[in-house]
Amino acid sequence: RRIFLNMEGTLISSLAVACVCLWNGCFNSIQVICRERDIIKREHRSGMHITSYIAAHMIYQALLCLLQTGITIYILGIVGVSFPNHSLVTGSFLSEFAISLFLITYAADMMALWISALCRSSTTAMTVMPVILIFQLVCSGGLISLPLRMEPVKDYVISNVGLRLIATEADYNHLRMTSVWSTVSQMKNNEIQGSFTVGDLADKLQESDNPTVQKLRAIEIWKGNTVFSRLTVGDVADHMTADNPDMEGTREEEIKYNTTVGDLLNIVGEERVRDYVVESTSLAAQKPEYEYNGINLAVYWIDLVILVFIFALFATVTLELIDKDKR
Repeated sequence: RRIFLNMEGTLISSLAVACVCLWNGCFNSIQVICRERDIIKREHRSGMHITSYIAAHMIYQALLCLLQTGITIYILGIVGVSFPNHSLVTGSFLSEFAISLFLITYAADMMALWISALCRSSTTAMTVMPVILIFQLVCSGGLISLPLRMEPVKDYVISNVGLRLIATEADYNHLRMTSVWSTVSQMKNNEIQGSFTVGDLADKLQESDNPTVQKLRAIEIWKGNTVFSRLTVGDVADHMTADNPDMEGTREEEIKYNTTVGDLLNIVGEERVRDYVVESTSLAAQKPEYEYNGINLAVYWIDLVILVFIFALFATVTLELIDKDKR
């Protein structure tokens, strides 16, 4: 139910939905050809065109995938998924989402159809299928970071294209990353203990290349109408330098502290810290392949369509050679 609500929920849920489509498509056709292998051999020798046979399966499987797409969207609605109102091409998010789910399912269906053409029996096909599904899951890039040499493989994996497609439609890059702030919030009661000397603090406040320190130095701690009309943290720090003989004993004084994460947040301002953490982590989590634009959407749709016809072609070529198969 976290899909379309925040970055982490959308990423995990997009992969989950893509895997649902992958599972549906694979199990639609994984046994379709291998269980009819002997019949296909006989009919092919009698003059049956393999292209017509594959085309018939493509039409039937397309209708089946359409039905599964409708059921998937209906179930998502039942469990309480709130669909966005925006869209890129059709003017309706549900229409674009349905096209995406259909293409993911159909591409997986055609991949399984080819595997079914390669396998001699249903038992073999069902043995190979889990390996294919695990490969799709691992190479999706959604759960496990792949080695650099494996990165190009992702572009040809249905699960990865599906993940990118759904994340793009969800406008992933403009959602908020909330998991880091949630973790910080759970740490509010954690105690922080330690100590530092006055000299350590003064030396730290002398760092001129640290923008945070410069902001602290500019904080005004006293203002009056006398000659010394203004006193800042920086003025105090400059007075406590190591070469000031008046501060020799004071610099060694130890300051102990015992506080909690929540107290520190209250000092700085919890809302300010929350906004900073959420904004910073959201920017860091953005990915160009999830950018919300029509080009990305069209490219991923075309990629899936190409995969559909490639797998259908592979299945056709495999069955054209069925007469030479002595298995």
